[in-house]
Amino acid sequence: MILASQSPRRKELLSKVTGHFTIAPANIDETVDINETPKYYVERMAKNKAEKIKELYPDEVIIGCGTTVVLGDTILGKPIDDQDAYAMLSSLSGKTHQVMTAVCVITPENVYEHTEIVDVVFYELEDGHIKQYIKSGEASDKAGAYGIQDQGSLFVKSISGDYFSVVGLPIGYLNQLFTELGR
Repeated sequence: MILASQSPRRKELLSKVTGHFTIAPANIDETVDINETPKYYVERMAKNKAEKIKELYPDEVIIGCGTTVVLGDTILGKPIDDQDAYAMLSSLSGKTHQVMTAVCVITPENVYEHTEIVDVVFYELEDGHIKQYIKSGEASDKAGAYGIQDQGSLFVKSISGDYFSVVGLPIGYLNQLFTELGR
C-alpha cells in the first residue's frame, strides 16, 4: 500500500488504519482550472495523485488525496505569503465554510473514489489572534491557512462532519473500504 502524499498529517492518520504502507509523494500541478467546482477540483487532485503513483507501482494499492477549504464558491488553497494567510483567515472569521477532502484508492482490480464535505464554523477572530497565529508558521502550508489539529483549533466554534477529513484523510471510510476488500 502506498500513500501518494508527503503530508505528515496524512501519514499519521493512515497509520491508525494500517501499519503497512509506504510514502511516495505525487508531485503534480495543483492549479485550479477555470470554471472548476471545488468538489471536482479535490476529486481531480486525489485521482491525479493516485494515477501518477500507480504508473510507477502498478501492482500496489495506491491512496491519493486532495483537500481544500471553500468559502462560498471560492477555493482557499495554501497561502502564498503572510498577507494571503491574513486575508484568508479574516474572510473565514465568524462564518461557516466547507472543507472538502477527496480520496482515490486504486487497487490492481478497481478504482474507489469518495469525497467528504464538512461544515466548519469559525468564531469571530480578533486581528491580534490572526497575526499571532500567522507568526507561529502554522498557516503557511495548509489549505485555508489553518490546521484544525493544531492551534487553528482555537478558531473553530463547531464542525458538522468527519473531523479526520478536515485534517486531510477520511480514515473511517478507508477502514471500512479496506475491511470490505480484505486488506
